[in-house]
Amino acid sequence: MKKFFFDCGTRDATASFGIAFLRISISLMMLVGHGLPKIRNFSAQKDFFFVPDFFLLKLMTPQLSLIACIAAEVGATALIVLGFATRPAAFLLGLCMVVAAFGFLGTAPWFLNSPTLVETKEQWLLYLIPMVAIILTGAGSYSLDAVIYQERKRRSW
Repeated sequence: MKKFFFDCGTRDATASFGIAFLRISISLMMLVGHGLPKIRNFSAQKDFFFVPDFFLLKLMTPQLSLIACIAAEVGATALIVLGFATRPAAFLLGLCMVVAAFGFLGTAPWFLNSPTLVETKEQWLLYLIPMVAIILTGAGSYSLDAVIYQERKRRSW
């Protein structure tokens, strides 16, 4: 279980620097651009926030759906910046992006191809792609995951 949550993936210095740059920059963009504004506007959004129409998620209230989105966009991004439980946090944020792109914006076009068009799937998919990369690679050696899970033997892959 410890390996599942805290394995940092590669310990190569150059690759770890690139992964750290990716996870910190994309997470700070999500936190500052989307997570913190949702906290500031909680009272205005709580009654009409999108509730996914999927299996057990449709049992949520709009307030609970907004709280779950804030947990992903603030809590998970903070964990990703620190590199703590990075893969599960990236999965949570990626799931939030899938719900935003294919649930909330289900009928919206994929790409921004008109200056008057505002809502497209493109932005949310551009946040999803780095989360998939972080899930696959891990946090790298410049993370709390690397401090917690110190691998004794060298990987063969």
